[in-house]
Amino acid sequence: MGLEKKAFGTTPDGRGVELFVLTNAHGIRASIMTFGGVMVSLETPDRKGKLTDILLGFDNAADYAKPSCPYFNSIIGRYGNRIAKGRFVLDGKTYTLATNNGPNHLHGGIKGFDKVHWRAEPAGGEGKAGVKLSYVSPDGEEGYPGKLSVAVTYALTDQDELVVEYEAQTDKPTVVNLTQHNYYNLAGPGAGDVLQHELHLNAEQYTPVNDELIPTGAAASVKGTVFDFRTPRAMGERIAQTPGKPNGYDHNFVLHKPAGATGPTLAARVVEPTSGRAMEVHTTEPGVQFYSGNFLDGTLRGKGGVVYGKHHGFCLETQHFPDSPNQPQFPSTVLRPGQKYATTTVHKFSVR
Repeated sequence: MGLEKKAFGTTPDGRGVELFVLTNAHGIRASIMTFGGVMVSLETPDRKGKLTDILLGFDNAADYAKPSCPYFNSIIGRYGNRIAKGRFVLDGKTYTLATNNGPNHLHGGIKGFDKVHWRAEPAGGEGKAGVKLSYVSPDGEEGYPGKLSVAVTYALTDQDELVVEYEAQTDKPTVVNLTQHNYYNLAGPGAGDVLQHELHLNAEQYTPVNDELIPTGAAASVKGTVFDFRTPRAMGERIAQTPGKPNGYDHNFVLHKPAGATGPTLAARVVEPTSGRAMEVHTTEPGVQFYSGNFLDGTLRGKGGVVYGKHHGFCLETQHFPDSPNQPQFPSTVLRPGQKYATTTVHKFSVR
C-alpha cells in the first residue's frame, strides 16, 4: 500500500493544487487532486498484467478548471444531475438556483463542487490507502440553503476496490445529492469509443425524461426497450435507437435492492472484451445514471493529445434520482439539521 503527495500545478486563479497518489499491493494506482476532487488517473491491469489509465481527462490541473471541461472525474454537488427550471420548494419556501443547462440546474450550478478547492488529509488504514477531502459550502452558494459541511473519502484496498464514501451535514434544511463523475474507457482513454464494452445494469426500471432530460416523474419498465441491460450486452448494440439530440444514454436507472439491504448492493458490471478489464459497481444509492458520452464532440483534446469524440467514454454516476426535489414520489434528497448524509459506492476491478 502507498500514499504519495505532490504538487500538481496551479489553477487559473493562481492557487496551487496537490495530487494524492494511492497505490495498492497489486500496483493499481488512483491519483486524486484537491481541485474539484478530481480523479486525474486510475491505472488498472489488463489480462496480461499491463497497467493502463482507464480515465479520460487532462494532463494538467488548469484544463479541469476551464468551463469547457465536462465534469471529468470530479466530485459533483451540491446536487448531481438536473433540477428542473433551477427551482424547488422546501418547507413552503421557493429556492432559486443557478441555471447552467438551458433553463435547468445541472451538477450543482455554475461553480459546483467540481470547481472548488478541497482540503485534503491522508485517510488510510489496514489494507487500504486513502485520502479524505473536505469542503464547507456556505449558505446560499449557487442558491442552496444552509451551510453544508461535506467530506468525501477515496480509498484503494488490497482487494482491488476503489471505495468512495460521502458525508454531509447542514445547519438549515436543504437538498443534497452527491456523486462522482468518472469518465471510463476500460481499453484506455486513447482507444476510441466504448460501444463494444459489455454492460449489465441491475435495474428493472428507469426514469423516462423529456427533451431537456428532466424526468417525467414515472418509473418505466426496461423490458423490451433499448434500456434493458438486465442481461449483459454491448453498450452500442442498440444505441442508434435511443432518443435525443445527440442520441445515446443519459438516463437514471432504478436499482434493484434486495429486501432489507443496508450496505452497498450491485448496480452495474462492465467488461471490455479486448483488454479483459472488468469493473463492478456496488452502491447504497437508489439509482445510477448511465451516460454514454453523447456530448463529447471532438472539440476536447485530452491526455497525451488524444481527441475525445462521441461515446469515447462512459459514466456510471451513483445517485438519488434527477429532479427529486420537484418529484415527491422519488426518494427524498432532503437533509435537515441534526441528520447525517452518508452514502458509499464501491468499484471492484478484475479481469475476465
